[in-house]
Amino acid sequence: MNRLSPTNRPSNAAMPSYDRSTKRIGIIHFGLGAFTRAHQAWYTDSAMAAAGGDWMTVGVSLRAPDVAAQLNPQGGLYTLAVRSGGGTHHQIIGSIAEVIVAPEHPDRVVALLAAPDTALVTLTITEKGYCRAGDGSLDLDLAHSGSVYRYLAEGLAGRRAAGLPGLTLLSCDNLADNGRQFRALVAAYLAVYDAELGDWVAQHCTFPCSMVDRIVPATTEADRVEAADLLGLRDEALVVTEPFSQWVIEDDFAGPRPAWERVGAEIVAEVEPYETAKLRMLNGAHSALAYCGLLAGHAFVHEAVADVGLRTMIDDLMRGEAAPTIAAAPGQDLDAYADALVERFANPKLNHKLIQIAMDGSQKVPQRWLATLAANQRAGRRCPAILTAISAWLRHVRGDNAARWGAVNDPRADELKRAWDVHGADGIVRALFAKGGLIDSDWDPDAEEVGLISRQL
Repeated sequence: MNRLSPTNRPSNAAMPSYDRSTKRIGIIHFGLGAFTRAHQAWYTDSAMAAAGGDWMTVGVSLRAPDVAAQLNPQGGLYTLAVRSGGGTHHQIIGSIAEVIVAPEHPDRVVALLAAPDTALVTLTITEKGYCRAGDGSLDLDLAHSGSVYRYLAEGLAGRRAAGLPGLTLLSCDNLADNGRQFRALVAAYLAVYDAELGDWVAQHCTFPCSMVDRIVPATTEADRVEAADLLGLRDEALVVTEPFSQWVIEDDFAGPRPAWERVGAEIVAEVEPYETAKLRMLNGAHSALAYCGLLAGHAFVHEAVADVGLRTMIDDLMRGEAAPTIAAAPGQDLDAYADALVERFANPKLNHKLIQIAMDGSQKVPQRWLATLAANQRAGRRCPAILTAISAWLRHVRGDNAARWGAVNDPRADELKRAWDVHGADGIVRALFAKGGLIDSDWDPDAEEVGLISRQL
């Protein structure tokens, strides 16, 4: 079977409506994984179709050649399969020009960063890619070994030498306050690499915060076969996603940008309210569904949310417990957001596994639940839904789900098991959550809250 390419195009899927051959490179993206192709590249493709502009993207892989092997033989084209209960919509995305494997072609990466047409650098390099030490500061040893910082430093030095404008450096990773964190990390690197360049970057470059959201399951061979049967072409870079997508970006750009707001992105003065809503409503409900759903015998999110008792619980969690703790931005409708989340959770076509969401709970619980509990405690309100979810998480790390769903996958699994062995059901809540407990938070459970959790263990 022929492979998707600029000369092999399907007749039954939407193609880019703009002429790719006339578009120049405007964006350099580090970490071009499936999420970016379902999210940022889709927004950029849509923006060029709606408003024009030279915003083709070159993806940069810092290590592995896999994505380059998928996309480059296809001229950067790939299929986005959007799945919902009503079926699957296939669209060919054209905003990716090529993918460069940085260790193989470092000079090309630097040259593109220093090119006059380049205006934005965007990143989805995962938390690990930022080379942070345990306290959040830059680990210079990691940063000097093939990280994004080296390429940025050399590219920005080239721009300064050529008298070119600075760049917008936009992190799209799920880090709290990601733009400000990235700015501090770049400054720390440049303070060692070239202090004068650091001063130039501080004056000429910007680091907007952003919040991204779209569920993108791993593409399977069955997904590729299904798409090939429908389109008549093989696509090694196929990406599967849901209809919902959200991108909130702080309005802090060093120069021009795509008209992303024309196609659904939100350009706002402050990202924090949207980030908080995602953590406490979406992520908080997801984790509650995961732990309570696994105990109830469900495998997928859509199965758990179809359980009337669990559906009621997460509705209470989102609307009655999380939403009152969020200072909404102008125009941010938290009730409508909750409606959209329930609709997403119920999508039967994504098969989003609860056991995947349940991973690394000790790292997620503080942001997803404990911050909400602390805010409600200060206001004199109870959170029975979150307390029920905490009891389900405690049962999960005790091993109650292991026989059916496998061993606990958590970096603190051994530590949590020892806590269970020492304190048992009567003492585990205070051992973990009281002041000085194993899980650091501003929430200090009172006797009634401890009792509510303990009775469910």
